[in-house]
Amino acid sequence: MPTLLSQLFVRTLREDPADADVASHKWLVRAGYIRRQAPGIFAWLPMGLRVRQNIERIVHEEMQAAGAQHVHFPALLPKEPYEATGRWEEYGDGIFRLQDRKGADYLLAPTHEEVFTLTVKDLYSSYKDLPLMIYQIQDKYRDEARPRAGLLRGREFSMKDAYSFDYTDEGLEKSYQAQRDAYERIFQRLGLEYVIVQADAGAMGGSRSEEFLHPTDVGEDTFVRTEGGYAANVEAYRVPPPAPVPYDTVPAPEVFDSPGTPTIDTLVSLANAQHPRDDRPWEASDTLKNVVLKLTQPDGDTELVIVGIPGDRDVDMKRAEAAFGPAGVEQAEDADFAKHSSLVKGYIGPWSAQGAVLGEKSVSGIRFLVDPRVVEGTAWVTGANEHEKHVFNLVCGRDFTPDGIADIASVREGDEAPDGSGPLIAARGMEIGHVFQLGRKYAEALGLQVLDENGSLVTVTMGSYGIGVTRLVAVLAEANHDDKGLIWPDAVAPFGVHVVAAGKDESVFEVAANLAATLETEGHEVLYDDRRKLSPGVKFADAEILGVPHIVIVGRGAADGIVEYWNRRTGERTDMPLAEVAGLLRR
Repeated sequence: MPTLLSQLFVRTLREDPADADVASHKWLVRAGYIRRQAPGIFAWLPMGLRVRQNIERIVHEEMQAAGAQHVHFPALLPKEPYEATGRWEEYGDGIFRLQDRKGADYLLAPTHEEVFTLTVKDLYSSYKDLPLMIYQIQDKYRDEARPRAGLLRGREFSMKDAYSFDYTDEGLEKSYQAQRDAYERIFQRLGLEYVIVQADAGAMGGSRSEEFLHPTDVGEDTFVRTEGGYAANVEAYRVPPPAPVPYDTVPAPEVFDSPGTPTIDTLVSLANAQHPRDDRPWEASDTLKNVVLKLTQPDGDTELVIVGIPGDRDVDMKRAEAAFGPAGVEQAEDADFAKHSSLVKGYIGPWSAQGAVLGEKSVSGIRFLVDPRVVEGTAWVTGANEHEKHVFNLVCGRDFTPDGIADIASVREGDEAPDGSGPLIAARGMEIGHVFQLGRKYAEALGLQVLDENGSLVTVTMGSYGIGVTRLVAVLAEANHDDKGLIWPDAVAPFGVHVVAAGKDESVFEVAANLAATLETEGHEVLYDDRRKLSPGVKFADAEILGVPHIVIVGRGAADGIVEYWNRRTGERTDMPLAEVAGLLRR
C-alpha cells in the first residue's frame, strides 16, 4: 500500500535549526529525516531511514558482487584486543571508554580491525581458507572534541567496514583492487562525483592508503591534484626535495643585531633596510622559521621538537598530526619555554656563535627537524639563539646538521607535484570512502598465521576498506538540494513518486488514491499526500522540502483525466493524461 503522509511520522519545519552550519544539516532536520539528541548524536526518523537503507542496499549489492561476505560485530568491545595492538593508548581521548559492574574495561568501537582479525584467527588456519573478504555495516563511536555539520562529523555514525585476508602480497593487491573497483561502482550508482587521492594511513597503519573524496566547498579535507593525474590529500603530499647545492663561496655565518624582529615580516624588513643584498631584496623564503611544537604521546609523555621551515610557509597542523602521530601536536606555550632556558623565543635557531659544533643537535639540546627544502648547501637567515640577534649565511650541512625531516609545512597551489606531473591545484573535499593496505600490522600483533603450501606458518596480510554510510546521507543531501529543500537522486530517494491531492473535492482524493495504489502495484514506492485540511501551497512546500524527485499533482484537471507531473530536479511541470503517468515513471 502507498504510504499516507497523514499517517507518516514526519514534521517539516519552516525555520532553520539554530545549530545548522551546512545545508545538509539544515534540510535533513527541516524535512524531518533526523533529530538531534546531543552534540554529534542524532535520531533517525522514517524518511531518513529510508534513504539510509537505500544506500546500504547499494553497498550490500556491490560488496557481495566483489566477493565479500556479510557479518556483524558488536559495538561494545573489550579493551584487550585494542591493548594488544597499542590502539587503546593511541586513541587517547578520542574514544568512549567504560567499565562494567566488575570493573572490566570496554570501549564503544571506533573501528573493528582487532575483532575481525581475532575471529579469523579463531576459525582459519590454512592458506586453503584464503583469500577471505568479510564486511559489516555497523555503528561506530568517536569522542569528537567539536562535533559539527550534522551527520558530516558526529560522535555516532554508521560505517561499512570490509577486511580482506590473504597470505601473499600478490593476493592483497587483488583484494585491494576488488574493493577499490567496488567503491567506484557504489559512488557511480549514487551519482556522486569523486576523486581518488593518496592518503595518510594515520593510526590505521599500512603501506598503501587512498581516499575517495567528494569535491565540495564545505569539505573538511584539502586535497591537491595536477592536470597530469597526481592527487593526494594535504597530509599525504610529500615535498619533492631539491638537489644539494654547492656552498664553497658562501661566507661564514655573520651574526647581526635585530632588535624588535620576533616575526618573519619584521626580520625581512630590517634585513632589507640595514643589510641589503646586491642581487635582489631579501624575501621571507630566505629565512628559516623555527617552530617549537609540543608532542604528547598516548601514555601522556611529552616532548618538545623544533621544526625549521622556510619563512614564507606556516605549519599545517593536520600535516603535523599525520607526521608525528599517534602523538598529539600543539604549539609550545609560554610555560614550555619557561622550562627550557636555552630557547630564546623569537630568535631560535640551530646554531650559536657561543657553542656551535658541526654535526651536533641544535644548541638548545632539543630535537631539531627541518622541512625537506632545507637541503645540504642551502643558506638561511635565522635566529642566532641570542636575544634580538639573527645570523646570515647559516648553511645546512656546514654550520648545522638536522636531526631529521618533518614535512609539515603548508601546501599551496603552484607547488610542484612529487611525481613531476606539474603544479598543484588545491580544492576542498569530503571523505566518503577510504581503502588501506594494512599489511601484517594487526596480524602480527594478534598472532594471525596460517600454514602455507609448504607447511610453514606465515603471517596473514590484510586490507581494510571503509565507507561512511550515514555520512553519505549528508553528502548526498549537500550535493542535491536547492533553496526550497532536498532533491534526492532516484537511487536513494525515500520514495519513487510523491502523489499530491491538491483540492477539496472528494473526486480529487479518489483519483489520487487510485493513482497511488496503481503505481504501487507496478513496483513504485509511493508517498501519497492525502491530508484534507491543508492548502495546495502548504502541500507543495512540503513536497519541495521532502525531496522526492518525481511528484504527481492531482488537482482540478482530475475530472478530465489530466494530472500535473513535476520533475523536482529540473523544476519542470507538465500536464499529462492520467493514463501516461506510469509509463513516464518507468523510463
